[in-house]
Amino acid sequence: MSEMILEVNELTKDFTLPNKEVLTACNQLTFTAEKGETLGIVGESGSGKSTLVNMLMLMEEPTHGSIHFHGKNLLTLDRREIWQLRPRIQMVFQAPAASINPKMKVIDVVTEPLFNYRRLEPQDKRKKAQELLAMVELSEEYLDRYAHHLSGGQCQRVSIARALALNPEILICDEATSALDVSVQKSIIDLLIKLQKKNNMTILFISHDLALVQSFAHAILVMQEGKIVDQLASDQSLSSSEVPYTQRLIKSVYSLAKVKQRLLTNG
Repeated sequence: MSEMILEVNELTKDFTLPNKEVLTACNQLTFTAEKGETLGIVGESGSGKSTLVNMLMLMEEPTHGSIHFHGKNLLTLDRREIWQLRPRIQMVFQAPAASINPKMKVIDVVTEPLFNYRRLEPQDKRKKAQELLAMVELSEEYLDRYAHHLSGGQCQRVSIARALALNPEILICDEATSALDVSVQKSIIDLLIKLQKKNNMTILFISHDLALVQSFAHAILVMQEGKIVDQLASDQSLSSSEVPYTQRLIKSVYSLAKVKQRLLTNG
């Protein structure tokens, strides 16, 4: 029986605009995530995905609702408790190169979290960095390079290694492959699946790419204008959804695929 690791209940975020109008970016979001599985969260730009991520990472305070991790409401934690929690919930960002300090070598990037939490001795730094890079299928030759010496896919692998250094239970991927070529996207997804199975890790994969998410997620949430308008189980095809917005997303994916095929044929 699967273990429920994350429970989000009626999570809401309102923003007050300069004209005093209230904008509800996320509206009573309720969902769960199970240990060792991938929850895909899809929607167009402006659907509320980024605001949701910010609340899950406790970077944005919700207006209403709760976020329970192993049964404990994260919104009741003080600063010390949040610091202690951070290693257990980590994040991979959208722009891989931009998320890495350009003045730091790869060896420093991937080991920084371990030093921050006093889990690594200086004399063990290089060996641990080698292990982390090996985990994301990069050789030790990259240890002394900077981000501008790496490809987009290599930067994202370094970002994943950094996020996994503290052995998190939940990994949040916020548009983590959107800046990468299709072939590189596949290699990153394959890597995430491999690491998930190895570590029994829960992944929240946020994306606007419905087809990509459908290819590997165990369950999918569809967001529109701050609301969850559709929820699909792992054994349910997106094409079976009767929600008009989901069907519109599916058709847009198919339309884009046809355009790409025409360009390839005519090119």
